[in-house]
Amino acid sequence: MATVLLAEDDADIRFLLTFKLKKAGHQVRAFGDGLSAMADAREHPPDLAVLDIMMPGMSGLEVCRELRKDPATAKIPVILLTALAQEADVTAGFAAGADDYIVKPFSPRDFTMRVQAVLARAQTGAQTPSDLTQPLPAQRTAAASSTVAPAPHS
Repeated sequence: MATVLLAEDDADIRFLLTFKLKKAGHQVRAFGDGLSAMADAREHPPDLAVLDIMMPGMSGLEVCRELRKDPATAKIPVILLTALAQEADVTAGFAAGADDYIVKPFSPRDFTMRVQAVLARAQTGAQTPSDLTQPLPAQRTAAASSTVAPAPHS
């Protein structure tokens, strides 16, 4: 199956998620902080990163942004996991480049299904929510060079 990088500062949640991921057949590299997770992702890019947003040292949002900046890690699917449930928080997560956003508390079964869905989208190259917030190349080109023609008179 897949190699999953897990960054979660709560040891109990980290243990639970590691257990569920391994039970689903994945290899897991788990860390309690964002800095260690980021260093590991650069050295050994995983198939998926699951990042808690509120962690010491480097937040999950910061890790996600850094992953997206580096060509070697830019395509790694990212799931953000957090207690931050406001619309602005979710928007910030997707703007940082997340492929999915899971709010705590969550169902472990739902978590496992969403991991599978993100991995399946990554394998097929399907668009992710963060892709959908960016204009398509044709839209960027058309927007940059378009002029509005006057409407024809009838």
